[in-house]
Order: sequence, then C-alpha cells, then structure tokens
Amino acid sequence: MCLGIPGQIVEITNVEQKLAIADVAGVRRQVNIACIVNEEHDVASCVGDWVLVHVGFAMSRIDEAEAKKTLDLLIELGEAQAEIRAMQNSALR
Repeated sequence: MCLGIPGQIVEITNVEQKLAIADVAGVRRQVNIACIVNEEHDVASCVGDWVLVHVGFAMSRIDEAEAKKTLDLLIELGEAQAEIRAMQNSALR
C-alpha cells in the first residue's frame, strides 16, 4: 500500500525545479511540487496548499479539513508513525 501523508507547503525553494518545503506533522522537508502545478495554479501559488506527500512528491492538493481528518486517522491507525520517523530522518537541518 502506498501511503500519502498530509502536509502543508510553507515555502518555495526553487521555482524552475518546482521544489518546495512542506510541513508534515511538524517536520519540514523538501518536496517536488510538479504534480500539483498547472496553468491555473503556478508554483508561487502553492504556498499554503495542503497536499498528500509520498516519497518526496506532493501528489495532489487536498483541503485542510481532509488533511486533518486523514492525518488523525493515520495516527490513530499507527501507520503514520513510521512515515513520520522516516521524514524526520530526512528533514532539512
């Protein structure tokens, strides 16, 4: 099963390469936002977006209520713990 963890885009680090910083459960890490960018939603407009993050990619945009519900459910199920630890290990320092 592929697990997407909700996070919020807090900063754009490289417009050309479509890289940003996402806050995932209090852990900040670099993610590629190419999958959520299009003509109507450019790179700069991604700051503040809630997204599902999987293996370093923001796979899709979601609303804040869905992000919270998903994260709460994953934490409740205990599946998020390993993903969060992996993100902490690869977090920007």
